[in-house]
Amino acid sequence: MEARNKAKQELLYAEIDRNDFFKGTTVNEDRSWMNVTFVMNDEAHTAEFLKLCKEANINGIKGHRSVGGFRASIYNALPIESVQVLVNVMKNFKP
Repeated sequence: MEARNKAKQELLYAEIDRNDFFKGTTVNEDRSWMNVTFVMNDEAHTAEFLKLCKEANINGIKGHRSVGGFRASIYNALPIESVQVLVNVMKNFKP
């Protein structure tokens, strides 16, 4: 289970770090393995990103009560394939 969760969080954080449209909300050593929070570098693109997430059947991504932006909950039951769907939307995002 630990190896699966590590793979999921590494996959998502790698895309957040790579992609110029997004940035993480915590420093690397404090990053959660279960609730990945991130924001857009330009909030003007938020609606378009949320539209693409909805089209990809990604639910509950919008907002985190303390940091805003986005929160991806990647708990134990979520398969890595679901994380890959979000990563693909992020990779293909071209406002």
